[in-house]
Amino acid sequence: MIKVLVADDEALLRTAFCSLIEAEDDLEVAGAAANGLEATEFAARLAPDVIVMDVRMPVLDGIEATRRITRGQDGAPRVLILTTFDLDEYVFEALRAGASGFALKSRPPEELLNGIRTVAAGEALLAPSVTRRRPPREGRPVPHR
Repeated sequence: MIKVLVADDEALLRTAFCSLIEAEDDLEVAGAAANGLEATEFAARLAPDVIVMDVRMPVLDGIEATRRITRGQDGAPRVLILTTFDLDEYVFEALRAGASGFALKSRPPEELLNGIRTVAAGEALLAPSVTRRRPPREGRPVPHR
């Protein structure tokens, strides 16, 4: 069973993602966080296998939350960044922060579920549009809310 923590500031999306995950035989929702700070706290307490993390959230954005969760910890949860924003800065900063994958919310639900399984298995996942890009220059700031 793959334990998943969902972190998204939009209550409707958070609920929809949780329902989608719970409908699968091999996935279960470990918890749901409304911001990046909650995600870091829940990750430490609930020990999920995978965190589905939104990029743009209040209190603490998903990229910094990912950095805190994955920083130098053996056995840290794998993070799948899920966003509506297909921006180079998000993609490459998320990967630098330790994310295992990056997907767009606009993709079909089956792709999200398969993405969770992919990163849980220790593999990387990138949205197809991302694989055609070059990394931005170092030092470019990541856009925030």
